[in-house]
Amino acid sequence: MFSRKTRIGAVIAKSANAVLPILMPTGSERLDRPTVPSMTFRALMLNQSDKTVTGEVTDVEQDQLPPGDVTVNVEWSSLNYKDGMILQGIGRLVRDYPHIPGIDMAGRVESSDDERFSVGDRVALTGWKVGETHWGGYSQRARVNGDWLVKVPDSLSTRQAMAVGTAGFTAMQALVALENRNLETSAEAPLLVTGASGGVGGSAILWASAADHHVVASTGRLENANDLKALGAADVIDRNEIADVPERPLLTERWGGCIDAVGGDTLAHVLTEMTYGSSVAACGLSGGNGLPTTVIPFLLRGVNLLGIDSVMCPAQHREVVWNRIAEAGVNDKLDDLTTEVPLHSVAKLGPEILAGQVRGRVVVDCSQA
Repeated sequence: MFSRKTRIGAVIAKSANAVLPILMPTGSERLDRPTVPSMTFRALMLNQSDKTVTGEVTDVEQDQLPPGDVTVNVEWSSLNYKDGMILQGIGRLVRDYPHIPGIDMAGRVESSDDERFSVGDRVALTGWKVGETHWGGYSQRARVNGDWLVKVPDSLSTRQAMAVGTAGFTAMQALVALENRNLETSAEAPLLVTGASGGVGGSAILWASAADHHVVASTGRLENANDLKALGAADVIDRNEIADVPERPLLTERWGGCIDAVGGDTLAHVLTEMTYGSSVAACGLSGGNGLPTTVIPFLLRGVNLLGIDSVMCPAQHREVVWNRIAEAGVNDKLDDLTTEVPLHSVAKLGPEILAGQVRGRVVVDCSQA
């Protein structure tokens, strides 16, 4: 895991294709910086030519921003797997160019026509197709719909809010959904987290263990086992244990709950091993959007399958989820998991995050453009 110890300098992240500077935090005074309004700002702009997507940081005029009732001086964004896909032009997540990517952001309100937000309020945004169909967070300025924003809880900095980001928000949303279905875990019936080496999976381990749940992590990278245990996992299993669809519709009861960030055959397998009346919160599709299962787990064991979508989440529930994150009391651990990169280096990181070479949570310093 990356460490956020307070030394000034740079850590060099090496990959097969590049050597990229990753700037580490230099002090708490950087966590929530005031920004100076101007009509011109810097942003990472993507363009497409002959189906090839390229990006560079460039000057943007404020009147180029899309419509919205709140303008935000963006301080931080983050780097997610979906961002890696967008930066590489994979999956047609972006249809219109030029485009500013970045699926989440946090900063301070510069101007607002929404009575819920005042100038200077610290706000965060996750989901809502920002960075896909609406210009996103890899920018020093953003204009968005006030319905998409939440105020950052007092106990979190805007940097920490982006260390949480879409992935951490989704993970806590899943945990809250399970707890609303009376989640109970033990060594004999633990909470299973699939895709544990990813952003949602790692965050789910952190939140669930902080809430005193007994957690088992499933990963395809057993070399990360010690890191997952440092997050709070009591045990780590190879994803191959649950990667295939069993021949029988029910197997021995094994899991008291599950946060599934994979889907596909993995989800189908997990359903056969759930304890009676337990629930699975499903929020990932990396294993595919098919579900080769039967109705038997639902009929004979009363298993609940809960769909989790960070976009289709009402504003009132968003506040509940963010307050749970703020109350988790893991800010120091969250900081230790976080690496900081400057905005001007983000375009180069797309291949690295898709190849699984970027570990932990990565926040983007939008002042470093």
